[in-house]
Amino acid sequence: MLAEIITIGDELLTGNTVDSNSAFIARGLTERGYWVRRITTVADDVDEIVAAVREALGRRPAVLVVAGGLGPTHDDVTMFAVSKALNRPMELREESLRLIADFYRKLYEEGFVDDPEINEARKKMAYLPKGAEALTNPVGAAPGAYILQDDVMIFVLPGMPREMKAMFEQEVLPRIGGRKFIQAKFLAEITDESKLAPILREALKRFNVRIHSSPKGFGRYIGIILFGESREEIDETVRFLEAHGIKLEDQRL
Repeated sequence: MLAEIITIGDELLTGNTVDSNSAFIARGLTERGYWVRRITTVADDVDEIVAAVREALGRRPAVLVVAGGLGPTHDDVTMFAVSKALNRPMELREESLRLIADFYRKLYEEGFVDDPEINEARKKMAYLPKGAEALTNPVGAAPGAYILQDDVMIFVLPGMPREMKAMFEQEVLPRIGGRKFIQAKFLAEITDESKLAPILREALKRFNVRIHSSPKGFGRYIGIILFGESREEIDETVRFLEAHGIKLEDQRL
């Protein structure tokens, strides 16, 4: 099963913010058996987002996660752009508006904002593409959206990491299902990646795992991450590698 991720924000493209969201989402998808084939980052621009979403849908991934740009400010245009990409009109969701109002009322009571009333900027967050299912934001104002489009599960999430992570775990993971993959991280005590390569190729032929290797420069170790459906598969692969002279130091995730 294939997946793609689109992260949105001018701050990501200017280097002012590190895109930790895509790494978190990719790891979560991988652990559920989805292979992330592409991660795209685009600006807070409607046309750019529309193009990125349509291009991703053209590759027909099973899951597409879009993160960022759901707030009340002028550059929060993601939900509108997604609706345009899918040719679905935007519609006001009264339940989402009520939850947004409750959120700001709570902030007002706690002294974080000086006005609890719904204004146009806050109301803007309650508009979702027609046919989308609103995703509850347990720690923020802006709701997310779940849309099934031509058998592609599309999830639109906020960009604030705290909000995105909570919604990904509570709203996305239960919907995508899939097998629970295990990741195991090791340091291989070997100085030359070219000598490790044929051993890894043989391991891939013998075992139902995926292997990622990452050299640590011309030093003592090479990083290895094994992906499998069970700890037994991982352990068998480790025993094979060690039997071929590769000493592994466990760096459990």
